[in-house]
Amino acid sequence: MTRLEKFYQEKVVPALQKEFLYKSIMQVPTIEKISLNIGLGVASQSNKIMEEAISELSLIAGQKAVITRAKKSIASFKLREGMPIGCRVTLRKERMWDFLDKLMNFALPRVRDFRGVSENGFDGHGNFTLGIKEHSIFPELEIDRIENTKGMNITIVTSAVLDSEGKVLLDLLGMPFKK
Repeated sequence: MTRLEKFYQEKVVPALQKEFLYKSIMQVPTIEKISLNIGLGVASQSNKIMEEAISELSLIAGQKAVITRAKKSIASFKLREGMPIGCRVTLRKERMWDFLDKLMNFALPRVRDFRGVSENGFDGHGNFTLGIKEHSIFPELEIDRIENTKGMNITIVTSAVLDSEGKVLLDLLGMPFKK
């Protein structure tokens, strides 16, 4: 059991149960998975850039990244069906808790002029999506070896039904929201 998962079990679950008056512990929202995605778009034409993105995302996540391919052909983007356009990783269980801990305590504070995460990333069902402009904030990557800076989407999928429940869950876990 990771540090953050233990904190969730011991502190966050009772606090959520008290705040939202859940009768059963099974009603308390939890984090189900975290999805990381790097979309390269036109830059994916180069195999070198694609391989670099896959290796860097694999380093960040701790498991191998999968190539995402175009579902449709779009002539204006010079895109054909089946062409690689990015890579993604889905984290669950222990790796998910480790990544979330690393994201909140190491990576986000390293963002330039960081004042907190916007609360606008909730989708209406308690899930939270966060966009990062530079993936170099993660401690696993050596800044000297990064040739191209890439953006990244991080989606935290929760079992919360409402955004308010999801926000309180992430807030209690330590997500640095803007004040």
